[in-house]
Amino acid sequence: GAASLLLLNVAVSWRFGLRLERRLAIAAMRMVVQLALVGWLLQILFRQDSPIWTGAMVFVMAAAAGHEVVNRQRRRLAGAAPYAVGMGTLLFVGTAFTIVAVAGLIGAEPWTSPRFFLPVLGMVLGNAMTGVSLVLDAVSWAAERERGSIEARLALGETRFAAFDSVLRRGLETGLMPILNAMAVAGVVSLPGMMTGQILAGGDPLEAAKYQMLILFVIGAATALSVVLAGFAAVWLLTDERHRLRLERLQPERG
Repeated sequence: GAASLLLLNVAVSWRFGLRLERRLAIAAMRMVVQLALVGWLLQILFRQDSPIWTGAMVFVMAAAAGHEVVNRQRRRLAGAAPYAVGMGTLLFVGTAFTIVAVAGLIGAEPWTSPRFFLPVLGMVLGNAMTGVSLVLDAVSWAAERERGSIEARLALGETRFAAFDSVLRRGLETGLMPILNAMAVAGVVSLPGMMTGQILAGGDPLEAAKYQMLILFVIGAATALSVVLAGFAAVWLLTDERHRLRLERLQPERG
């Protein structure tokens, strides 16, 4: 069926020597298992309609997002620090902006209902996770590449954040680029997932467009705050209290 379409990805990987065949197979299997499992879990959660179970699922989703942030780093900080940054940032920002969207903008009753809360949270976390992983990766790579310049500025008495100013700005731009691109082409090049789902379910296209715009604004704001928090956390962790660069905290590059 539809899974056979992945053979095109395999062919591209084989033809250009990308060696992605194994990763493609694992990603496809993970997707099938994860979607089937989450569909089953959501059925149970919708029947329970309990704020406690909804909160537990929020924590699980944020923990999984934090794990993915770590796995996407080519060179990451040693220890639990990158996981704490990823999960902590996404849990705080994702929950806060989902509450704003569901309770304040959509006006769902009750706003703690998993039927409303979890789908919106998933969209917020997915986009914010991409931004966080990109900014952490960009800052760590730039710190090593521009080590001489950063250390020279620190030696002249600048603070850690002043010395990382250009690195941080480029990292923030990198982290924000996916959501900016998504917003720029929405409705012209692509019909985003929420809008497409409502249309396929027989909903009114104008109403679907309204809700999609609302969600994209929420996702854009959540991603921006997540990227900023993660970027500043990366600078903080790559330096110490005496404003010295500490690149030894980075693990070797992953193959």
